[in-house]
Amino acid sequence: MGQDRALIERFLEMLAAEAGAAANTIAAYRSDLSLASATLDGGLSTAGAVQLQALAEDWRALARSTVARKSAALRRFYAFLADEGHRADDPGKALPRPGTARPLPKVLSHADVDRLFAVIAERCAVERPSPGDLRLAALVELLYGSGLRATELVGLPRNAIHPDRPYLILRGKGGRERLVPISDRARAAVAAWRTHVAAATAWLFPSGRSHLSRVRLYQLVKVLAADAGIPPDRVSPHVLRHAFATHLLAGGADLRALQSMLGHADIATTEIYTHVDASRLVELVNTRHPLADTGRVDAGARRP
Repeated sequence: MGQDRALIERFLEMLAAEAGAAANTIAAYRSDLSLASATLDGGLSTAGAVQLQALAEDWRALARSTVARKSAALRRFYAFLADEGHRADDPGKALPRPGTARPLPKVLSHADVDRLFAVIAERCAVERPSPGDLRLAALVELLYGSGLRATELVGLPRNAIHPDRPYLILRGKGGRERLVPISDRARAAVAAWRTHVAAATAWLFPSGRSHLSRVRLYQLVKVLAADAGIPPDRVSPHVLRHAFATHLLAGGADLRALQSMLGHADIATTEIYTHVDASRLVELVNTRHPLADTGRVDAGARRP
């Protein structure tokens, strides 16, 4: 409906301008709100609590995370309508608030990562590596070596990474800036790839009139995993970002420093990685506990 469309656009403009919502969040909210508008009799902006409860019933077969996102989109929309004076009530309170239990991220071992890089190293060791292999090397070095999000990576400007500067400054989710370390290996891989990128191109990873898409990046990583003998469903750009975080933390990185590098607004998001590496915790107890003695406690040392 026309009224719904206009109000939805005003709401999304507010989210972008005042709340600094990311482009992906805006796109998801637009989709959720437009679908609800088309589903509800009489439209979205005039719906009441009973209608919203009936709408939520249709979500029962969806994943809990999807329901949580849809509910959040509609609740924020109705709060906006109330704040702006378009409604005297807020029916969004009738929508469900499912708990969004955060699943543990998929984890790649050091051996898995070594296998991925072994494939890349073999392809780039020839006298004249193909541009595609050089691009893949740069992409994976930045995913695993710096923990970039897929959207951040594919949208890097051509000259974002300097050969003599071991970091870059990114504007991530919510418009927050963060400093991201870039390893010597990653800078070398980017330099090798950039010789194949036209000087007039705006993007480091161009494709057509824009930059490489997240979908294409996802496909490239899946093919690499298969070539390395790793089940493709275990590897994705986001899994490589998880590996960056998990392996850094296992190596002794400070949780606050990791939060900064990943660009998490809330350290609770970063703390999920403290639950991942159970083997490190077991090793810590076995080697550092005062009673640790070749894997067992001497019975004579026990107190009665």
